[in-house]
Amino acid sequence: MDAVFRRALPALLIVPALLLAGCGSDAPPQVTFAVGEQERSTGPTQYCDLQLTGCKDDAAAEVRLPVPAGAPVQVTVPDEVSEAPWHVVFSYRGTDGQQVDGRSPVFAPNQQQDYALQLPGPADQLITAQVQQFGPAPITNDRTGEVEFPIRGSWVLVADA
Repeated sequence: MDAVFRRALPALLIVPALLLAGCGSDAPPQVTFAVGEQERSTGPTQYCDLQLTGCKDDAAAEVRLPVPAGAPVQVTVPDEVSEAPWHVVFSYRGTDGQQVDGRSPVFAPNQQQDYALQLPGPADQLITAQVQQFGPAPITNDRTGEVEFPIRGSWVLVADA
């Protein structure tokens, strides 16, 4: 019996260690925004569990980055974000001074982990960009009849001119 126990002991010690290693990763994923040689990584300004019942907000998580007019912004997301549908929503000021809102295509789960945000005109000035990870399946709002796409997490870049 002692010989069996001694042979099983290493396996018994490994299993709890593996379980504890998985438990320590409660930190939400980081998204990276890059312009030229400068980049900033940040956690989400909002992040919810898979059922959207437990959400945490962190307004201080938004990052600022100098973005010259017309400069592309490279957005990179980790596996934890790209395993669900996601997209980039953004606002910019056009040459006429008006704010314009736009969004990238929605990327299917595990389809891609980066996106180059390029504004339409070379003089257009980015105001903000936000990665949004979708949550559970879309639902229909009973009052309006519109389909709503729940957002699980948001990562925000505020552009400095």
